[in-house]
Amino acid sequence: MSSWRIQYERNDTIVNDYGNVRVTEDSEDRIALDAAFKADAIRQFERLRKKGPVHPVTLSSGLPGWLVVSYAAAREALTHPALGNHPAPAIATLEAAGYVTHHDDVNGGHMLASDPPNHTRLRRLVAGAFTTKRVQELRQRIEEIANSLIDSWPSSGQVDLVSEFTAPLPVTVIAELIGVPEHHRNEFRKLTGDALAVGTPQSEPAFMQLRALLTGLIDEKSKNPEDDLTSALIAARDDDDSRLSDQELLSMLQLLLIAGHETTVNLMGNAIMALMCHPDQLEILRNEPVLIASAAEEFLRYDSPLELSTLRFAAEDLKIGGTLIEKGSIVVVALASANRDVPVPGSGVPGTLDVTRKASRHLAFGHGIHHCLGAPLARLEFGVAMEILLRRLQHLELAVPYDEIDWISKGIMRGALKIPVRYRKDPGGSTLLPKTH
Repeated sequence: MSSWRIQYERNDTIVNDYGNVRVTEDSEDRIALDAAFKADAIRQFERLRKKGPVHPVTLSSGLPGWLVVSYAAAREALTHPALGNHPAPAIATLEAAGYVTHHDDVNGGHMLASDPPNHTRLRRLVAGAFTTKRVQELRQRIEEIANSLIDSWPSSGQVDLVSEFTAPLPVTVIAELIGVPEHHRNEFRKLTGDALAVGTPQSEPAFMQLRALLTGLIDEKSKNPEDDLTSALIAARDDDDSRLSDQELLSMLQLLLIAGHETTVNLMGNAIMALMCHPDQLEILRNEPVLIASAAEEFLRYDSPLELSTLRFAAEDLKIGGTLIEKGSIVVVALASANRDVPVPGSGVPGTLDVTRKASRHLAFGHGIHHCLGAPLARLEFGVAMEILLRRLQHLELAVPYDEIDWISKGIMRGALKIPVRYRKDPGGSTLLPKTH
């Protein structure tokens, strides 16, 4: 998800977050982060790591930037005090170089586009909804949703796991948490998917429609507050102590809705794909479901749902991984690459999948002050959903060759658009999970 919607205009050419216009300066020395790169990102990242921790790139927007690919350099970048999420340093540099910039405050008024102290204030407003204790209270409801989805399938057949399981489950959870009416949830799901497809014609219109729907939700909750996160944020907007502006409220809800489910959709989908490609690992989890919760960390590390970080902007000259990053430069951290570079316990190989591995050192949820607030919820949804899926499905396999799977081709997410599988339900598969969870 882009933190800011910024356009850059130079020599009568608009270069934006959705186009493929290329900046020509030093382009021969820069790697293009285009669809071709993304389609082969795992191998591309491995090749780059062998050459060094930081590389000059051309972003999908056409602007020059830096890509951080090693684990050590990624941790350094994600915690460097001079690498912020607010784009002011980059805007100043671009304008000095002759670009005219246009940015959209509605998309930038949330935590991912803020630095302290503003970031601290915004994060504090929603932190209470995502504590481990509060999240655990959602366990029973997540179980109900997961079971109801599988209940709707025939006893055997073929299904797209994305549209019929991995997407509707977290969408329903976050929609209920925010207070989105049931009749709007499918529309919200489609719009968030389209909005995240940066570089495509539908992305900008989807963002506009999403804002319109959220504006309507805010109006409704302002008149008729309920026990949901939107109503709580509206109260915060009107509280002189925390004071949330109208733009911040809209932007915050947009972030929560998109980030609150899209990461989990891809976490579950990537994990299921990995298990079907590694049947020995699938068998381990079937035989020892107690490992599923801890295996979430290995799946997050092995095939990260967030391939890239949101943009960082250098407020001053600095060094990352020994490379000089000049003031005003744009930096992107390849989280998926860093996670394939993280030291693993024992003699393990980072590029292999091992569901028994203790893989807690990954950066899939970020690092530092922008560590994902919804990580406890994503982990709970994953653990509950995977245990129910493996308990209730006796047989599960891809219905098409792996090479025919279509993956997200734009933006920072990593995930399959569809996962067609053949399955057979276990007649004795219980819908209940052990109470010891």
